[in-house]
Amino acid sequence: MMVGLSIRMRQFQPAFFAILLLSSSLFAQKATVPLPAPSGFNLFSVQQEIEVGRQNAAKVNQQYPVLPESNAISRYVQRLGESLAEQLPQPTYPFQFHVIAEKDVNAFALPGGPVYVNLGTIQACANEAQLAGVMAHEISHVYMRHSTKQASKEEVAQVPLGIVGAMLGGSMGGALANLGLQMTAGSVFLKYSRDAESQADHVGAQIMYDAGYDPYQLALFFAKLDEEGGSRGSSFFSDHPNPGNRSQAIRTEIQQFPQKQFVIDTPEFDRIHQLAMGERTYTAQEIKNGQFSREPGNQDSEGGQTHPPLTRNPAPTNSDSQTFNHSAYSVRYPEGWRVLGDPQSSVTIAPPNGITNNAVATGAIINNFELQSSNGGLEASMQQLIASLRQSNPALRTMGNDQDITVNGVHGKSQDLIGQSPLTGSNGQAQRERDWLVALPSQDGLVYVIFIAPDQDFMNLRPTFQQMLRSLHLK
Repeated sequence: MMVGLSIRMRQFQPAFFAILLLSSSLFAQKATVPLPAPSGFNLFSVQQEIEVGRQNAAKVNQQYPVLPESNAISRYVQRLGESLAEQLPQPTYPFQFHVIAEKDVNAFALPGGPVYVNLGTIQACANEAQLAGVMAHEISHVYMRHSTKQASKEEVAQVPLGIVGAMLGGSMGGALANLGLQMTAGSVFLKYSRDAESQADHVGAQIMYDAGYDPYQLALFFAKLDEEGGSRGSSFFSDHPNPGNRSQAIRTEIQQFPQKQFVIDTPEFDRIHQLAMGERTYTAQEIKNGQFSREPGNQDSEGGQTHPPLTRNPAPTNSDSQTFNHSAYSVRYPEGWRVLGDPQSSVTIAPPNGITNNAVATGAIINNFELQSSNGGLEASMQQLIASLRQSNPALRTMGNDQDITVNGVHGKSQDLIGQSPLTGSNGQAQRERDWLVALPSQDGLVYVIFIAPDQDFMNLRPTFQQMLRSLHLK
């Protein structure tokens, strides 16, 4: 977790300023407290710090079950995080806020702005102010540059003193970038010292205060975790060592702030908290073993994970989509995309630049699959299909277990996959490809759709793919 804050000086017109002075209650509501400026030895420039965070965020998004940006919980956390980050002196870091479907009560922040909050943390918070406190603590780690300062100390400790001058002269960009790549979740560089934790507590309380949240709720949350002693599955204190008398130190800090009315809870938090309680979460060991779905969905009545039924939104009917009628189905697709195939064959639907070297780099493939055996039900049929796809693409591998899905009343299976893209990077090596396979039973076996995109582009295209799937009607 990382950051601190400085007070913004608001510019008031003279007449408006006079009104504020006449209204002590209104003035109290606007009260803010100044934040300390980041200081201390650091080999990283701010731009390097941002780049390190960007690179490591890409790794976290691949290795952890991060909720989609379109998820209601994700959108709420983004809005809450932005309201807290707005309290920082400008210009500030390009913060991004994400939710991980992990059971443990924990959160972490990468250098330069990416902040991750576990679903277990949202489930454990009693109100919005407590969640805001955890996030403000993380923002404080970023703002105070705790991670890169720690990395700088580690680097200097391994380098002869005579070379430090060259490092400070700007020749260490490549080495720093390589060092930064180690700053993923659980890294030694995200396990802070007690001094850094104490500073993040204080700065986080100041951010909460400036944003209008009761800082006392942060103290209450830490006290609750401390009392439970890990019984809730909290790994927070393993990454954020208690500097000692943590709750009391925060209480003492906020007693010095001017009094004002605070936000503690909101109806929006209650709604999101209820959604979070219904989400599927994974243990740290399951995540380490890759036993999770990349696209967490809602839980069914038995606690198993399913994707939301794709019948809630009607098929697109506006002018920016077109319809393709196949003998086995109909589907709508974005205007400007091309259909390769005919109503009796396998079909590829792709944007103009989606086909590379006679292979699909971005787009969708829709086809029929004849089953070798109907024994074992839909689960076995899905495995037959995946085995067949691997014959033509040996690099294809599954990500987590297949999931139940319902498309316009037809129950099927959904599976996330990773493969090798026909696109190559600047180094000439093939890029990673992300695939989303959906299979639905038909009279002749299965009708299946594979949505395909380069790994780094898939999340941006996911809403388009979901809209196409919602429009799919079997005949």
